[in-house]
Amino acid sequence: MIEVKNISKSFEDAHALKNVNLTVNKGSIYGLVGSNGAGKTTLLKLLAGLYKQDRGEIFINNEPIFENINIKSEMVFMPDALYFFPQYTIKEMANFYKSIYSNWNSERFEKLKNVFNIDVKKRINSLSKGMQRQVAFWIALSTMPNIMILDEPVDGLDPVMRQKVKNLIIQDVAQREMTVFISSHNLRELEDICDHIGILHKGSIIIQKDLDDLKSDIHKIQVAFKTEIPKDFLNNLDVLYKEERGSIMLFIVRGNKEEVISKFTKYQPAILDVLPLTLEEIFIYEMGDVGYEIQNIIF
Repeated sequence: MIEVKNISKSFEDAHALKNVNLTVNKGSIYGLVGSNGAGKTTLLKLLAGLYKQDRGEIFINNEPIFENINIKSEMVFMPDALYFFPQYTIKEMANFYKSIYSNWNSERFEKLKNVFNIDVKKRINSLSKGMQRQVAFWIALSTMPNIMILDEPVDGLDPVMRQKVKNLIIQDVAQREMTVFISSHNLRELEDICDHIGILHKGSIIIQKDLDDLKSDIHKIQVAFKTEIPKDFLNNLDVLYKEERGSIMLFIVRGNKEEVISKFTKYQPAILDVLPLTLEEIFIYEMGDVGYEIQNIIF
């Protein structure tokens, strides 16, 4: 289990994180999303023990992470900007990880050759960005981590390889109860794999929920009336967004689904549809609610 309690982190005069709290259960896949500069990478580096928080506490399995060799030996952190030793081949890099990770599984490393299909004699720095990302996953998964911390993990991977990597991660979560913490701007990918979502904005967590609960709390409603729109139509509705498309009106509304629909139906609309809502749309409308919104721009 990962527990973050009231952590704050600053760099000179810049406040990267402010009183952040979150919990990630064992065997869970937690997705972190947020605006640019929200502090996502800083939070990941704190979880990996690369940074030390100014205030607050971070525990993994009830132990502080910073300078904790035992916890770090069971964790792997894959940053957005990958680093490999210059001139090292895949095999040489694998041997290095084998020397520092006691749970290294050589048999798995060999089996994963069939997944990634890259010559182990190749120098890593000579490979494309996408192939380097594949090597990073290949080596990381061979360490048999209990915790994976991933920053923009599928950047550079083609759609087939993305699916292969996601399947490998899900397999380890299901079979070994591996815990995964992912930060990504690719919300479509997070939606496929995560069971919990946290939204970070200006250094603070503004929402943190089970993904299914998050989706059940925000609704896209399409409605139209035969007659004039009732004046008090929007009373007692928590509207995040509204748009008129001719006689059709589109609303993004927060609240209990049954209660929201009931408030619409009492005005006897001619059309009332509840449309599917993606994680990306939820992110956009939640961020709009805190002043970080899409605005119409005319050139």
